[in-house]
Amino acid sequence: MDLSYHIYDVFTKTPFSGNPLAIVTEADALTTAQMQTIAREFNLSETIFVMAPRDPANSAHVRIFFPTTEIPFAGHPTIGCALHLAAQSGASEIRLEEEAGLVPVTINDGRAEFTAPIPPRLTDAKVDRSLLAQALDLAPVDLASTTPRVGTGGPAFLFTQLSGPDALARARPIEPHWSALMTECGIDSGYLYITEAGGYRARMFSPTAGIPEDPATGSASAILMAHLLETTGLPEGESRFQLRQGIEMGRPSQIDVTARVTGKDLVSVRVAGHAVPIATGAIVSPAT
Repeated sequence: MDLSYHIYDVFTKTPFSGNPLAIVTEADALTTAQMQTIAREFNLSETIFVMAPRDPANSAHVRIFFPTTEIPFAGHPTIGCALHLAAQSGASEIRLEEEAGLVPVTINDGRAEFTAPIPPRLTDAKVDRSLLAQALDLAPVDLASTTPRVGTGGPAFLFTQLSGPDALARARPIEPHWSALMTECGIDSGYLYITEAGGYRARMFSPTAGIPEDPATGSASAILMAHLLETTGLPEGESRFQLRQGIEMGRPSQIDVTARVTGKDLVSVRVAGHAVPIATGAIVSPAT
């Protein structure tokens, strides 16, 4: 049986930029192993599989896969899938049943926005700054003075602020230091960022998960707010940021993030962006 798929570039209005996403529709009959095989075949940072909703009040039940494993939630599949379904139905809200929970997505003028379904938080993992610099092929002076921390909100990332754009451009995962660092932190993804006018610029590496570099990482953008709250502080009420990613890859992306703080607590994070359709076709269903 052939399955229909659609490729979208997410967190961009410009074709062939942003983060590519594969959307496989009518995937109800697929097993977990078949989904993983298809995700490995596309070999994009994520593939999302669309099925009938468990609750008819919702739009779809979905599952999201890296090339190597399933994940409970991710930002760019949520944005891209919601915009695809909205284009078909004309709906102004798409409700996705993800493994992390129900994710309502509002659609307005070709832009999708969701609230992170799992509140971002920092863990107690300790980070060896010397090993961190070695793992990124950087000198210790290239690391900003803020404390690197592991943050989670579904996926988990090591958040590291760098000294400036030159350090960000030069950073790259180097073995065996990278794997040693990821093992020490108990994760497989690193998120690097710098400040710039209007917000932040970032890169994300996850080679052990089959993603050498990600052009746009919506889930990490949400979790970044927890790191900013601890390291530089966020004011009471709502703060809005533009995050640019994928510049060094030649796939520029823009992620809009809104963080709400009450007292000293991060109470919600909203992530928004655009997506453009690139391709559609059929893929053979794997035998197993």
